Amino acid sequence: MDRIGTTADAGPILREGNAMVLEVISSGFGRTGTKSLKAALERLGFGPCHHMHEVVENPGQVVHWQKLAAGEAVDWDAVFAGYRSQVDWPGAHVWRELAEAFPKAKVVHTVRPDDKWWASFEKTIGKLMARYSDLPLPPHIRDMLAAWNEFAGKSTFGGVLDDKDIGLAAYRLRTREVREALPADRLLVFDVAEGWQPLCEFLEVDVPDEPFPHHNLRADFWEVLGGEPA
Repeated sequence: MDRIGTTADAGPILREGNAMVLEVISSGFGRTGTKSLKAALERLGFGPCHHMHEVVENPGQVVHWQKLAAGEAVDWDAVFAGYRSQVDWPGAHVWRELAEAFPKAKVVHTVRPDDKWWASFEKTIGKLMARYSDLPLPPHIRDMLAAWNEFAGKSTFGGVLDDKDIGLAAYRLRTREVREALPADRLLVFDVAEGWQPLCEFLEVDVPDEPFPHHNLRADFWEVLGGEPA
């Protein structure tokens, strides 16, 4: 694996043969600042960054996650072809597989205070998954949400997305599992409220002379889906 090439605002590009490979993997649940981390990684030169928004905008991505939901083998090189980093679901669900498939990638596990995470999750992802089959969504988005429910909703949350105790238990378990599975020099447990410094030190890049990006408020979440249902 060799580092070759650069982009205008980026560092060296990590390639394996002629293919770009993931350099940063994120294992954190949705609603932990993943959209902010996506923007930060892209600013630091680790873009394009895969995120659920990428799936929404690229219907061809859905078939990969339908295979995962069906228990079929998935080619992670194909899923993340052209990406240098990954954050958010659906990729966060397979963080173990990605850490193995891309052994030189570093892992950023996003967190936020428990109650703030649940309050955000409940009003966004939890609400969406309870209503998505009745919403006027494009077919590929509905298919993606159905797949997510199979591989993450059921296995991570036991199919119960509206119970705070179950949600927080799953949220805390993920952090414990990531800490136990990965060596300290490969893992950063990161709250985006900490800003650039810990992220840049971990990724060994310079700190930009600009504010850390903050995105994905509740309104941003629903805007992508055509508005929040009543």
